[in-house]
Amino acid sequence: MNKEKLTELYKLYKLEKEDVFVHQHYLIITRSGIDKIQAVAKIQIHYEVVKCEPNFAVFKAIAHKGSAMIETFGSALKGENYKDGSTNSWYVPEMAEKRAMSRAVLKLTGFYEQGVFGEDESESFKNNNK
Repeated sequence: MNKEKLTELYKLYKLEKEDVFVHQHYLIITRSGIDKIQAVAKIQIHYEVVKCEPNFAVFKAIAHKGSAMIETFGSALKGENYKDGSTNSWYVPEMAEKRAMSRAVLKLTGFYEQGVFGEDESESFKNNNK
């Protein structure tokens, strides 16, 4: 993780302190931070439903930033608790979509290569310090 590069990205995408937090070994960007980055970068995202069942969903995100394009996936598995699945929410398709979006935005903007993840990518990434 390059601190100078991260500072540059934070400034470029107008992130504020509440948009980022440290979780164990990772830097995490909140949902609102992801939305800010997408807006500033003018990233367009289209989704394809790969699988959508009551307890499991996979979405493919096809994202464009200028001439750059990326395809990535987000999934969610409903469980009674985190150990049984990747979400305890009944909003399984919505979680898969948010995870695909986070990955696409962070990959297209260079955050992923710096080891930064989106808050929605894992239930274990939620900020418990709010």
